[in-house]
Amino acid sequence: MDRIHILFLIDVLYGTQGGAEGVLWKMTNLLPKERYRCSIATFATYADLVASDSFPCKVHRFPIKRTYDLPALRTAFRLSKLIRSEGVSIVHTFFAASDLFGGLIARLSGCPVVISSRRDMGYQRTALHRVAYRLAGGLFDQVHAVGEQVRLQHIRQDGLEPGKVITLHNGVDLDAIDRVVKGSQLRQTAGDTASHVVICVANIRPVKAMDVLVETADRVRRVLPGVRFAVAGAIQDEEYMRRVTDLAGRLNVARHVDFLGQRADVVSMLKESDLFFLPSRSEGLSNAMLEAMACRLPCVATDVGGNKELVADGRSGYVFPDGDSVTAAQGIIRILTDRAAAASMGRAGRRLVEEHFTVQAMIHKLTGLYEDLVARNSACVQHRGPEEEIRDLMDTAR
Repeated sequence: MDRIHILFLIDVLYGTQGGAEGVLWKMTNLLPKERYRCSIATFATYADLVASDSFPCKVHRFPIKRTYDLPALRTAFRLSKLIRSEGVSIVHTFFAASDLFGGLIARLSGCPVVISSRRDMGYQRTALHRVAYRLAGGLFDQVHAVGEQVRLQHIRQDGLEPGKVITLHNGVDLDAIDRVVKGSQLRQTAGDTASHVVICVANIRPVKAMDVLVETADRVRRVLPGVRFAVAGAIQDEEYMRRVTDLAGRLNVARHVDFLGQRADVVSMLKESDLFFLPSRSEGLSNAMLEAMACRLPCVATDVGGNKELVADGRSGYVFPDGDSVTAAQGIIRILTDRAAAASMGRAGRRLVEEHFTVQAMIHKLTGLYEDLVARNSACVQHRGPEEEIRDLMDTAR
């Protein structure tokens, strides 16, 4: 039996650890090799975002700056040729350009199955994106939402058939996490030993609400003067980072908040911490918070997106309203000053991950969805239709 060729199409590859890239890395590594052949294509305009050998499969680059000019048309021909010449059975897209531009090319190229993966609540969409997604709903055989709140949001805003939109949760590798050794550096700050470490794993940009983190740190340190807030994540918005730094200076809280940059030892840092804090203004389903829960950390997070699907308020942590640093600080102080409650919350979070959010569960459900869609399309009656005619026109134009 021929292997099913899956082409994962993603706008940009920043690495292999966080967000969609981390999930993509898991998928390409863990999908059964005897049944699936994977490849990746990205529209990134810079070639050095991720090393070519970071993924266990071929990474194709189709750099574009816009999706509506002549270079984009040439890219469309190249991508179409790849899909047809490589016998791609499934194109699985991540993010807007891949969904709208790539999804259309995949469909016109005759790819049997086209799937869109929705990772967030659509907070970055422009008015044009909202219109385009409504028009593009018919391109996809299935839409995978990272959480139930994400699923409901995209059904509403994109006008999708509910039966077409499937919740596919992120999954963490518990065995890999359990093998990581606890770190030993986070508590050392300016020669002093921190009494408590609150960790946040997030890239620095407005949606991650680092300003709220700084305000929360100011309130917490008034009760727990030895507390340290550590932020692991790359600076993606320099101007926003300057505003956050200025705020920390005005509140005289800079010595309590450390921005550590992008780190490869996140799990080790999580194991050294006392609490995970996520003040984001919007979330899909946070991989970082799942890893924190796997490390038995109680969590305090905003009540947005899929956060409440992970944090059982009062049992594995607390949720608080977006932007409410007062309530956030109260939850953090409550946990940090009650070791027994913190340990109980950590155990509850770990159980939730074990029961519902393992990478094995994610891959098992994903393969079932792939097999069902491929079988369904194989059963369709083959005939010459508009797609074949469009492909002929594309061949002639090339």
